[in-house]
Formats: sequence, C-alpha cells, structure tokens
Amino acid sequence: NCLYLCEKIETTPSLWQVVGQKYIRLYSPEQTAKLHPHSTQLLHNTSQVDVENPDLVNFPEFQLADFQECTLRPGDVLFIPVKYWHYVRSLDISFSVSFWWS
Repeated sequence: NCLYLCEKIETTPSLWQVVGQKYIRLYSPEQTAKLHPHSTQLLHNTSQVDVENPDLVNFPEFQLADFQECTLRPGDVLFIPVKYWHYVRSLDISFSVSFWWS
C-alpha cells in the first residue's frame, strides 16, 4: 500500500494493462510534503503513509493531499508524468507491463 515517486527526469513511465483491472492514484509533485516521503536516501521515493489505511494521527496532512484516480482495464495505457507519485492496486487477477522510455 505504498506510494512511489517517478523521479527520473530523462524517462517517462507508462503502464499498459493487459489482463484484469488496476486502481491507480496519481499525486502531483506539489503534494509531496503531504505524502511524507522517507528521509533516508534509500527510501526517499517512497511514502511513509499507507494509502488505504492512513495513520492520520501521525500524518494528518495526508487527508488534504489532492489526487487523480482511475481504473485501468485491458487495453488501457497510463502515462505517469515525471515527479508524480503513484499508487497501484490490483482489483482482480491482473497483468500489466510498465515501460520506461526517453
């Protein structure tokens, strides 16, 4: 249930849905402070917040974070903008392909 940051400026990731469905949330870079990234270099692109069960006592700003959401179905492609945080959850048995391109 983690949020991840797409941080490489020279690449643009896309998620191609092949089988099943996936729920997606995207948070813009302006929301980063509300997402509470880890402070260590190893996990700096990972949020401390459990998206589906947020600890609003320790991370109250998370509930104020704006996001966009969608459901990917077979044949759908989602382009994830650089520096956007993304959360992905399978809604059923699913398979997708991620592609990072310059």
